[in-house]
Amino acid sequence: MPYSPPPRTLSGPRRRTLLASAAGAALLAGCSSGSADSGTEESTGGSPSLVERVRARAARDSRGLVERYDAALAAHPALTARVGALRAEAVRHVEAFGGTAASASPTASAPASGSPSASTPSPAASPATEKDALAALASAERALADARTQALLDVPGELARLLASVAAAGAAHAYLLTEAAK
Repeated sequence: MPYSPPPRTLSGPRRRTLLASAAGAALLAGCSSGSADSGTEESTGGSPSLVERVRARAARDSRGLVERYDAALAAHPALTARVGALRAEAVRHVEAFGGTAASASPTASAPASGSPSASTPSPAASPATEKDALAALASAERALADARTQALLDVPGELARLLASVAAAGAAHAYLLTEAAK
């Protein structure tokens, strides 16, 4: 006759139930809107200077990206239909981070605020062909999306969500530009 262990009666919740509940509570706490607290990012433990620096850098990086789009459009006006909407999104990203974008005319200009960061190279002359220009824009979008993904780990709450959203948009832009370059 086979040996079967005696049935166990549990006096409380199972370990899996407790772990799932704890994970769910952590998820809900991480996704809350933050309206219960004082409403500032600084109250969540982030240094105000860190938040301000990351926000300013993100605006500067997006402005540099707009300048790259402008340089590509100045060199290749036929790309306006393909990349005009992506440039407009980059302008909205600058504004979302509290910066001001360059004029709407597609001209290559000097960076508006100091030197550009390492993640967004200065808008040099656009590549000779449209295909190369699209590939260069895709590479810039991808590099900036990767940098923002890394930066969001160091900032609190709303700024982290904004960085994540803009990084996701940048990754989508990189994909669209890569497909257009094919």
